[in-house]
Amino acid sequence: MNELKDLRCRLVDLSHVVEHGMVTYRGLPGPIISDYWTREASRGHYAEGTEFHIGKIEMVANTGTYIDSPFHRYASGKDLSQLELSAIANLDGLVFRAISGNRAIGRNLFTNTGLKGKAVLINTGWDKHWGTEEYFEGHPYLTKDAAEYLKASEAALVGIDSLNIDDTSDRTRPVHSILLGADIPVVEHMCNLSGLPEQGFKFYAVPVKVKGFGTFPVRAFGVVGT
Repeated sequence: MNELKDLRCRLVDLSHVVEHGMVTYRGLPGPIISDYWTREASRGHYAEGTEFHIGKIEMVANTGTYIDSPFHRYASGKDLSQLELSAIANLDGLVFRAISGNRAIGRNLFTNTGLKGKAVLINTGWDKHWGTEEYFEGHPYLTKDAAEYLKASEAALVGIDSLNIDDTSDRTRPVHSILLGADIPVVEHMCNLSGLPEQGFKFYAVPVKVKGFGTFPVRAFGVVGT
């Protein structure tokens, strides 16, 4: 029975590929990906025909598709190691499609929908600009009012497929402040949200369990048909 159920599932990858030198956020360095131990160097340690590769990566935590924990904004907030799996995995998901000419996404997009305990994902279509200079200019974002509504509605997690969930010209970062202050993790730089239905799927965005870190890349994905 479980095998039949698995065959009916569809996995939707919602993460960008992390590549050497890529720029996620202008002003932050791209990752440096290299060999720590080449296959050639490993051969002297093993039997003939046996070889291994160990890679090395140097990067800021805000690289690719990543999750923000409360510690990212607040020194006393939960860091990555303190996030419960129930807050970032196997969540019932909802997709709200906000593809329009209006950059500011207000609370009206979410009203009349039960959000409690749900992963709320905002599809703006901005991911189509990933890897271009256009990605960094004029991105869609949530308003402070929208963040307050999501907090009051007890959303479990909020994700978006654009450069930042906040208007980057507002240095107070109200959306991060409100959501992370309420222990609601934020996932930014998502992609492929158009591949998900509006509801009826499970969402996962699990980072490495790093103590003292507030952000880290995730392999975010949706499971449709569970």
